[in-house]
Amino acid sequence: MVEILRKLEEAGHETWCVGGAIRDALLGNTQQDVDLATAAPPEVVRQLFRRTAPVGLAHGTVGVLEENGTLHEVTTFRRDVQTDGRHAIVEFGVSLDDDLARRDFTINAIAYHPLHRQWRDPFRGHDDLRRGVLRAVGEPAERFREDRLRILRALRFTARFALAIDPVTWAAAVDQAADTGHLSAERIRDEWVKGIGTARSPEHLARLWRASGVAAVWLPELTDDPPAVALPARPDPVLVTALFCTPCAAVWRRLKGSTAEIRRAEAIDRGPAAPASGDPRDVRRWMAQVDMAADDLAMLAHWRGGDATTWPDEVERVRARGEATSRGALAVRGEDLLTADIPAGPEVGMTLQRLLDRVVDDPSLNTRDQLLALARQRA
Repeated sequence: MVEILRKLEEAGHETWCVGGAIRDALLGNTQQDVDLATAAPPEVVRQLFRRTAPVGLAHGTVGVLEENGTLHEVTTFRRDVQTDGRHAIVEFGVSLDDDLARRDFTINAIAYHPLHRQWRDPFRGHDDLRRGVLRAVGEPAERFREDRLRILRALRFTARFALAIDPVTWAAAVDQAADTGHLSAERIRDEWVKGIGTARSPEHLARLWRASGVAAVWLPELTDDPPAVALPARPDPVLVTALFCTPCAAVWRRLKGSTAEIRRAEAIDRGPAAPASGDPRDVRRWMAQVDMAADDLAMLAHWRGGDATTWPDEVERVRARGEATSRGALAVRGEDLLTADIPAGPEVGMTLQRLLDRVVDDPSLNTRDQLLALARQRA
């Protein structure tokens, strides 16, 4: 990164390190993918470096690859000249201070020059970091009108860094929350997923979405009182959404999730959420009923019930014993049933289901000979 900056400066183009990496470094979390802001136009950046990628040329951003493969985004100093709350038309050829003034929050409007060891912090973002405050650059209402996604970014940064939102910034976010409905579902989904993955407590993030009014637009299924749970370092967004939102499949459809995410959420919604009891037979029946959702539902039950919920342990014991809870785990296949005089067609599937029902109740029946005998009895 320093060599990229040095080369730009030697060519006569003022260049600074900017963005989230500077903020995180001040918080003690050094990153490798540092972004650069420069006076050099995009075409000059592409001429100066051998390995580049057109990351976002319309907005003045060129990706420059170091020899070790790390990509740094190099963006020409710019300012917004027109915006509709979703997209901005930018003007190049401005100063660093102009560039910092167009950023969303003071904690993200800090620049550092590693060669001169100088800081540029015109909006006192470092002070806000020390005070634990999230504050918009300049006039909050104007910042949010420029890009309504900044409202969701405010919620994400607040939950990630355990900040308090400046009252004027919060009031502007609440006032314009309904206008986030004009954003694309994909941008909202990305913010929700990023928020879940970075929040110190996802339930705090969920409360911010509700309190701000954003949830009323995009996540009306979000519970009034999201439970506090200890989640893994990389929480699963589908599972966390299911924990906070009932039903959850509607959320993923609205946010234009992938087919896999939607199907998984639909399986969770179908349930049932738990077996009738922790008895092995009840657990096997439940596993056969929920199929692919068993692990997800068991984890949700663990989060919701804590140590008081013990039946998920029986799920693991059923698997450890090798007991069948799906047709694929039966000791016979459809072609085997044809030898037992079961006619080809729908009858094969119905017979496999009847056999599974018997095996779920009595796992000892899951042998080829016994299952074929049972099939012949009903032929």
